[in-house]
Amino acid sequence: MQRHSLTSWWLAACWPQVFNKLIRRYKYLEKGFEEEIKKLLLFLKGFTESERNKLAMLTGILLANGNISASILSSLFNENLVKEGVSAAFAVKLFKSWINEKDINSVAASLRKVGMDNRLMELFPANKRSCEHFSKYFTDAGLKELSDFARNQQSIGARKELQKELQEQMSRGDPQKEIIAYTREEMKKANISEQTMIGIIWTSVMSSVEWNKKEELVTEQAIKHLKQYSPLLNAFTSQGLSELSLLLKIQEYCYDNIHFMKAFQKIVVLLYKADVLSEEAILKWYTEAHLAKGKSVFLEQMKKFVEWLKNAEEESESDEEEAD
Repeated sequence: MQRHSLTSWWLAACWPQVFNKLIRRYKYLEKGFEEEIKKLLLFLKGFTESERNKLAMLTGILLANGNISASILSSLFNENLVKEGVSAAFAVKLFKSWINEKDINSVAASLRKVGMDNRLMELFPANKRSCEHFSKYFTDAGLKELSDFARNQQSIGARKELQKELQEQMSRGDPQKEIIAYTREEMKKANISEQTMIGIIWTSVMSSVEWNKKEELVTEQAIKHLKQYSPLLNAFTSQGLSELSLLLKIQEYCYDNIHFMKAFQKIVVLLYKADVLSEEAILKWYTEAHLAKGKSVFLEQMKKFVEWLKNAEEESESDEEEAD
């Protein structure tokens, strides 16, 4: 048993070095080598379990060395291999070998580069293609970091789809009551917090319209558009953290879109008057919770309004004391 284990280790350790030297010396072999690996993986059923394990270890090391790209994983999505569980079992050995050589961040970057980051569920048959099953299978196999990565990717994918759908609903002019009901249902399904949801809604609202390229006209257009969607924004800012999240999104958006730089203060005041943003959230943002992006510009824009808020607060407290 020990001798067999040492043989497996020697094969896994030495052959990648041989391939690495050959490919570096003869660059034209690189593409052909990757194609041959893809073909080889399609015939995994022709190998014994021991041979498959050795091949998986070797493939993981080749991926870690950059001799082949993660696009070779597409062969593991073959229907027959998936159906018989060969793909998932092979993937366990492959990813263990790959992560052992590098780390999950390096693996994740390689998967994203070739669009494989959102396809890992395809290692399982359609009736088992769920985040829960994937997570349990790979966590039980000692690959919790991979299951966490896949769960995070699915969550990101679900949010992107939700944002796209909301944008389409707004572009169609669907009633806001229906949009709010749909959004609340999706929030519950995907277990999305209100703080995260308000960011998705803001992006959808701002992406659902073609903005004027002239700075002097875009502010007026933005105010009109946001006034229309203030009930939607209001529905998902019931918590102080959600309001702060929205303020940070607005700051980021106005900084990243140069035509909106001068519109920041007017947008915030509009949402304050529409009861979307509270006095407390605005003051917290101003004093300590703002981003570094465009900080000096936006703080200067907000200075007079913040002073007015503080004075109004002091007057309110004074009136309360007199009443007592």
